[in-house]
Amino acid sequence: MSRQRFIIEMGMGIDQHGQDPTVAAARAVRNAIAHNALPGVWEVAGLSHPNEMFVEVQVAVPYPEQVRQDEVLAVLPFGQKSLTVEAGGMVVQGRAIPELDDKNDEMLIAVAAVTVWVEGKDEAGRMNC
Repeated sequence: MSRQRFIIEMGMGIDQHGQDPTVAAARAVRNAIAHNALPGVWEVAGLSHPNEMFVEVQVAVPYPEQVRQDEVLAVLPFGQKSLTVEAGGMVVQGRAIPELDDKNDEMLIAVAAVTVWVEGKDEAGRMNC
């Protein structure tokens, strides 16, 4: 199998209240894919269904060990999904508001890169398997 990158999308997400790195990470992934249409998976790559693409997600966020990975991947509507979470992003001093159940003054910022991979084709135009 020879996978080829089809597209890389970048995004940013913030949890201003709640101090939940999963919320920030999911918002970053949603932001990365929010304004995309991928007709090329059919017209160029020749896939018959979007679940045939491979979607690799990388997220950098404060407190990565607290990220609930299944919730982040649930943002993606299609594809064979994988997620790598690493320490990064940013913690910004905000303002705790008791009515919003803030634990502290932190705002968590996450960044994400979403890469779509497709199976490559050989010289005759056949999909490599």
